[in-house]
Amino acid sequence: MQSHSLSLHVNDLIRACFTGIWIKSFEPDEAISELATMCRSENWRFATWDIEQGLAAAGTNPAIEAPDPIAAVRSIGSIAEPDQTNILVLKNFHRFLGSPEVIQATNRVIQEGKSSRTFLIVLAPSVQLPPELERLFVVVDHELPTRNELDSLLRSIATEVGDLPGDSELELVLDASVGLTRYEAENAYSLSLVKHRQVRSETIWELKTQALKKSGLLSLCRSKADFSSLGGLAAIKAFTKRALLRSGRTTVHARPRGVLLLSPPGCGKSEFCKALGSEVGRPVLMLDVGALMGSLVGQSEERTREALRIIDAMAPCIVMIDEIEKAFSGANGSGDGGVSSRMFGTLLTWLNDHTSDAFVVCTANDVARLPPEFSRAERFDGVFFVDLPSREQKDAIWQIYRDMFNIATEEPRPSDEQWTGAEIKSCCRLAALLDVPLSQASQNVVPVAFTSAESVQRLKQWASGRCLDAGAGGIYVDPSLPSAHTKSSPPRRRVSRGGSANN
Repeated sequence: MQSHSLSLHVNDLIRACFTGIWIKSFEPDEAISELATMCRSENWRFATWDIEQGLAAAGTNPAIEAPDPIAAVRSIGSIAEPDQTNILVLKNFHRFLGSPEVIQATNRVIQEGKSSRTFLIVLAPSVQLPPELERLFVVVDHELPTRNELDSLLRSIATEVGDLPGDSELELVLDASVGLTRYEAENAYSLSLVKHRQVRSETIWELKTQALKKSGLLSLCRSKADFSSLGGLAAIKAFTKRALLRSGRTTVHARPRGVLLLSPPGCGKSEFCKALGSEVGRPVLMLDVGALMGSLVGQSEERTREALRIIDAMAPCIVMIDEIEKAFSGANGSGDGGVSSRMFGTLLTWLNDHTSDAFVVCTANDVARLPPEFSRAERFDGVFFVDLPSREQKDAIWQIYRDMFNIATEEPRPSDEQWTGAEIKSCCRLAALLDVPLSQASQNVVPVAFTSAESVQRLKQWASGRCLDAGAGGIYVDPSLPSAHTKSSPPRRRVSRGGSANN
């Protein structure tokens, strides 16, 4: 969004005589500055109020006494001039809209504003409108600074020789800065200069991690493992890496959306997502749907929308939703009053409509619990099935974990029929922990393909012909089933001698 877009939007609303305007902003001082500049250029009367400083009208000194919110609303009559546009900005006024008297006074002033050309603007970080005022206010978002504005702010702070990094690191700095307010970005740049004598992206990510922790809705994963630490999955590695590395060179309409990964537990879905972030240089945001649940009516839905807004603000990024079928197990509307269903609907709409450069990786172990509309085209770039690793893939996984746990290459490995990557890692870790051979450590490993044989086979049969193969590429085909041609061939029609066709 371009600079001063807030004032342009509000200017249009005032000219159209919208007398109640709610501006959602995390930068109130910046918003007030823009509105004041707009009013000076239009020669409009402008005043602000907050609970600490009272009413301050442009050209009036000292401030007009307005010690409480009702007096603040009523004071617009004292500053209004006939045949003039009069604007009063109420800062953080959402804190006072629980009072019936304040609601009634606000209602009256907004209703009478069309004839007196008086406008109430509420400036707050969240929208909390009582039912009596919902239809009287129009809501405007004060967008966070754009990449170009952050670049200008950075250059105004990093003025000494060597303060700015090279071009490639500068791009990473600006990527990390997206989603910060001007105040937060200024602090991050200053802190980086103090710590490193140069602005670096890792300092900015440290502060963004703190911001995510305070929200309690998302967590940031900064894994150092890349694709070299993950055996197998060649097709999905190539697909996602190519899509993400090309995203900056494509139009908004051609941006990658994400992938849905289905597999039995322990096949590396979660590790793949974390490694993908390191491979393409993007942060991985982990969305914990359980953390979105609130105890108050409507709170869960609002927290879901807020988490998605944070994701949009922090793009470019990768978003991981692990075991999504468990997260929205109540999406059928039973048992929780429809909360899970509404949250799931919000997520589906965002998956389809969001334009931010956020790449979503969802994992699932039980596709039967997912509604069919979740995996339709244009929500994801592809639905991949991660099968139990092949012999070649298991050899690569064994080597990775032998190196990790310092196990000699010549030590014979145990029988690993139908083992997953997690079970290979568990065997190597136990061998190192207990100081025993791999063959002895394997006696403590029971493969999920044995403990949940029925569900694993059911998932493989469902994925056959429906999903992409994360390892070999192309359409996944379960080797235990008949060939894809035989399976998909329609039944032949039998024609009787009388000329009638029967199935």
